[in-house]
Amino acid sequence: MKKITIIGLGYVGLPLAIEFGKKFDVLGFDISKSRIRELKKGIDSNGEFKKNEILKKKINFTYSENDIIHSEFYIITVPTPLKKSNKPDLGPLKDASQIVGKKIKKGDIVIFESTVYPGCTEDECVPILEKNSGLVYNIDFFCGYSPERINPGDKKRKLSNIKKVVSGSNSKVSKIVNDLYSKIITAGTYIAPSIKVAEASKIIENVQRDVNISLMNEFALIFEKLNLDTKEVLDAASTKWNFLNFKPGLVGGHCIGVDPYYLAYKSEKSGYKPKVLLNGRKVNNNISKNIFKSIQKECVNSEIDLKKCRILILGITFKENCSDTRNSRVVNLYNHFKKLNNKIDVYDPNADKDEVYHFSNIKLIDTIDKKYDVVVLAVAHNQFLKIDYKNILNKNYVLYDVKSVLPKKLITLRL
Repeated sequence: MKKITIIGLGYVGLPLAIEFGKKFDVLGFDISKSRIRELKKGIDSNGEFKKNEILKKKINFTYSENDIIHSEFYIITVPTPLKKSNKPDLGPLKDASQIVGKKIKKGDIVIFESTVYPGCTEDECVPILEKNSGLVYNIDFFCGYSPERINPGDKKRKLSNIKKVVSGSNSKVSKIVNDLYSKIITAGTYIAPSIKVAEASKIIENVQRDVNISLMNEFALIFEKLNLDTKEVLDAASTKWNFLNFKPGLVGGHCIGVDPYYLAYKSEKSGYKPKVLLNGRKVNNNISKNIFKSIQKECVNSEIDLKKCRILILGITFKENCSDTRNSRVVNLYNHFKKLNNKIDVYDPNADKDEVYHFSNIKLIDTIDKKYDVVVLAVAHNQFLKIDYKNILNKNYVLYDVKSVLPKKLITLRL
């Protein structure tokens, strides 16, 4: 039986390990010792898998590079974040390539799933694999690229029932990679003609979504000036068959707010400075400030002193019904309030309190046990739809519904 080593056991790597573990011997490697310790106990702190799903499979978990031996396939699923300059941070990807480069032998295939700009796999990762292995690309070892499409918190669209794009460094390798993934993907696969095409296909999936949401956010800014309710306008417009059903909101997470910068970086290196996607990023980056200003204005109208009142923000994950807080734009909204007021509570039963405090210095509250003057529904977790808001709001209040999920008669403002 062939053996697969998966590098990185986060939101992308763990689902792969579990699915491949039903068919193959799998070694799951992660540099985080705490992550490996919890997985060995059947605990997934991301909340995506239960104990029996983790422990029943043919998976060995390790944080030791010495345990990475005798695999035919290596699948790299590490994060591809941004630097403070909004340039690609390829550090984790290069580190993973170096680890794998020291382990591969003739005939092995290294598959990348991390989202990157077109050309990154062969221009940045392959030379590291060659250098550390002493082997020659496409003669001694081979590469594939199959972009991840994991949707954290989605209980319907799981790894196996999402169609998978696959590619290889030559046609023979493409077929091998396709056959491998076909063992676990019931929704089918699509063989891209090259690694570079597969890389580009993934990045524009997210850029397209980011740009469309930025358009909705700009509509919301316009309609606020025109004293129109954005949701009512979108509801009317969406009755046309070809109107795209995007909604305004805070745009965070590990992909949508990151990938436009990766594509822009490569585009600028190639001689073209993109306009639409970077302007879309500006709109989405500023939406938390726009929300704050709207609340500030409404507080003046409602005679609420924003410097002294009690404020509650509901939700800090980057989207609803998941525990993922990566690049959450709720933090930006919190920081706007923090400049004026220290009496701000943030409540999110889905988020890990320690993790949130580590990256944001925000201490989540355990329960809502008081009333507030200003409440912001920032993330539409199912739990928040069941709250009796009259019990947590003072008589004179501002309730801002970022996601437009609450009854209009209850709220003061919505995006």
